[in-house]
Amino acid sequence: MPSSTTSVRTFTMPKSLNATLAEPENPRLAADGGRSLDKAKNVSDAYTRDQKDPLSGYQPRLRPGITFATQDKLPKLPIPELDSSMIKYLAALKPLQTPREHSETQQAVEEFLKSEGPDLQERLKKYATGKTSYIEQFWYDSYLNFDNPVVLNLNPFFLLEDDPTPARNNQVTRAASLVISALSFVRAVRREELPPDTVRGTPLCMYQYSRLFGTARVPTENGCHIGQDPESKHIVVLCHGQFYWFDVLDDNSDLIMTEKDVSLNLQTIVDDATQTPIQEAAKGALGVLSTENRKIWSGLRDVMTRDEGSNNADCLGIVDSALFILCLDYTEPASGAELCQNMLCGTSQVEKGVQVGTCTNRWYDKLQIIVCKNGSAGINFEHTGVDGHTVLRFASDVYTDTILRFARTINGQAPSLWASTSPDPSKRDPASFGDVSTTPHKLEWDMVPELGIALRFAETRLADLIQQNEFQTLDFAHYGKNFMTSMGFSPDAFVQMAFQAAYYGLYGRVECTYEPAMTKVYLHGRTEAIRSVTPESVDFVQTFWGEHPPQAKVDALKKACQKHTANTRECARAQGCDRHLYALFSVWQKALDEDGAEAASSNGMSSNGYSSPVEGSERDPASIVGSPSRNSILSTDDGDVRSIRSNGRARHNSSPSRGQQHNMPMLFADPGWDKLNNTIISTSNCGNPSLRHFGFGPTTGDGFGIGYIIKDEGISICASSKHRQTKRFVDALESYLLEIRRILRTTQRRATSPKASRAREASANRPKPSSRLKSRGRVIKASEPGRRTPGQGNMTPVEDSNLGSDDEGLGGCEYLSMLVEISIWTNATRIKADDFFCDTDGFFDAGMLLQALKARGEGLGEEVKPGAERRREIGKKLRLSEY
Repeated sequence: MPSSTTSVRTFTMPKSLNATLAEPENPRLAADGGRSLDKAKNVSDAYTRDQKDPLSGYQPRLRPGITFATQDKLPKLPIPELDSSMIKYLAALKPLQTPREHSETQQAVEEFLKSEGPDLQERLKKYATGKTSYIEQFWYDSYLNFDNPVVLNLNPFFLLEDDPTPARNNQVTRAASLVISALSFVRAVRREELPPDTVRGTPLCMYQYSRLFGTARVPTENGCHIGQDPESKHIVVLCHGQFYWFDVLDDNSDLIMTEKDVSLNLQTIVDDATQTPIQEAAKGALGVLSTENRKIWSGLRDVMTRDEGSNNADCLGIVDSALFILCLDYTEPASGAELCQNMLCGTSQVEKGVQVGTCTNRWYDKLQIIVCKNGSAGINFEHTGVDGHTVLRFASDVYTDTILRFARTINGQAPSLWASTSPDPSKRDPASFGDVSTTPHKLEWDMVPELGIALRFAETRLADLIQQNEFQTLDFAHYGKNFMTSMGFSPDAFVQMAFQAAYYGLYGRVECTYEPAMTKVYLHGRTEAIRSVTPESVDFVQTFWGEHPPQAKVDALKKACQKHTANTRECARAQGCDRHLYALFSVWQKALDEDGAEAASSNGMSSNGYSSPVEGSERDPASIVGSPSRNSILSTDDGDVRSIRSNGRARHNSSPSRGQQHNMPMLFADPGWDKLNNTIISTSNCGNPSLRHFGFGPTTGDGFGIGYIIKDEGISICASSKHRQTKRFVDALESYLLEIRRILRTTQRRATSPKASRAREASANRPKPSSRLKSRGRVIKASEPGRRTPGQGNMTPVEDSNLGSDDEGLGGCEYLSMLVEISIWTNATRIKADDFFCDTDGFFDAGMLLQALKARGEGLGEEVKPGAERRREIGKKLRLSEY
């Protein structure tokens, strides 16, 4: 039925990327000669500390434009030298190839350097002249021409920590609080009061923040484009698959509602949504269509908008132009894995043939804030125009602001995260709000037959997709960044080597691994690919799982971590090989049938529309993944492409079509190109204490998607795969982390933990106290590991008697063949290492030790006579059956 009359703002499409950047009033295109990191830093330094960090000065008077102040001074992304990229390309492939395969790749590289390579390099340099970035449009197009569903393929998620105030962890209260904080962030960006991101004082590019809100990925017949309403002032709320909207900002981007007002609106929406049985509401949950194949979704949008000014067209315009989507779920996921799945793709639950899971309560073409019934909250974002680092800043500031606002209700002098705040809506003149509608409106779609049928099939395909994937989490609380740095390791490199070791322990081989490095120190910088598999990492995993002493394992780990850290620094300076080679490939692709520098320009090039990936290809889930490959057909860059910018992580097939094979440079036809663009272990380190987890779907059918957060005293890991024993992989990872700590403590015993007070050292070195009072009493010393203490029973030291007593996770591993006799005493009953370790190619199962302990459980409570040792049982003990 038609909806009531509403004030609908037109969803305007922006100009093309390069057309927007070339506008004279846009300060982001300065002459190349005026750009450098030093000049950008000088502009940043011109602002006071209070302006760059509002919390330090509470409410400073801000100079306008601090958010984008350094944009016209940031250096452009450098184009690496061709020879350098070829060397790095070969180095990345060497540990992944056999000697024969590597020899063939070397021949392809030599041929490329002699023939097409130098010409493509020159064409790339000419193409980049006058453009913001040499890779941006190519990378952007690879996303927008991705044809498969974006859910589980492109969109990552963040799972926020719970509100520290338990009473506020209910759905409506938490959602209202997050909405108010999100709107304050929107206001800070629009007023250019958001302090810019920095790394060691160096300002980063802030362009992505201008494209975070009011945007939507819009499918068309010839590929997607990004549309944006820069004046958007309303949000859309999804509840039980039903759509509602109301205004939240005025024309000055000031908040027009208090948190109590928003809570009232949200409670009204929940009450209204529950009046429709969920089975009935699911039949009209059009959000499912945003999970369809992009070309199919484009056709369905045409059906909805074919009559200009129709109810469906207006409703679609309201959704597309909203600041963001708020999803209110009716479920309460209990485990970490269930929460992560809910934030990434929703749940699939079919009752009486009808889908009633939360997967119908989403709109994946936009930024989404998701709140469960119990107050657990997360963010799912469309990844084309923004990277994980940008959305992480948004999530962190939103979470921080919710805490600070609550603090100000207790102490009015508590600091604010924002440089300025909106006038109190409860004290404003009603006439000052302008044309706003604060009462929730329900969007009632006209369910024409085409939409009803399409919705049914879209839901079944989505349910299939959800069932094909599994998720596991690891909240590793034994140690974190502090321990790693105290042992002299880079935390990120340390964790990356953990992924390598765990995978090798399970499968006995190394695979192509990807990690993104942020390049936002450059104008419109995105990411560069770090290749974690190196000769040093291979040597480490083989040493770790081989018959080698602990010190040799530690030395190999140090070398591997040092190499990874060096590679990370290179990639952060945009000196990796992946983005450069992909740009060269794109230039060749554009100039396939043309000649000259103009052929490599984006002007006048026609779009071939979508490029459907195949199984086993790659994409980049959190800004986050490697090079798209050769089927990424480029879209036009004229007025027909209304896009923002590329992140480029579409999962494209890296193999050329047969029709192109004879024209393709050997470098791109070589199997090595396919191997490097087929990521099996796709990883990303993105998070801080405001997040509980972060993750994304697997990038290949036989791979893992691993999002991780390294905290001071722990590591949070979310792993996904298409049922590749994800739980077993996570268990192996945990076992490795415990075992490597044991080895490190064996070889590098520290007197104190990183968090321990150094006052103990001072006490130990201080002369005997002369004070009579301070000398009173008997000194109580902590028992030393491996030494018997009265009442504890017997203990046998583990190789090094100084091994920490808190190392006894049941997942530790060691080889019997290493001739290190490991004995475990539990209530005076000893279990020897050879009772539960197996020596099969260096493989261990994380549950073996626990199972062995349980199997021995019958005798654990028995008392052992002093001096008597329990005889080791030989053979399999049978259980007596009832007769």
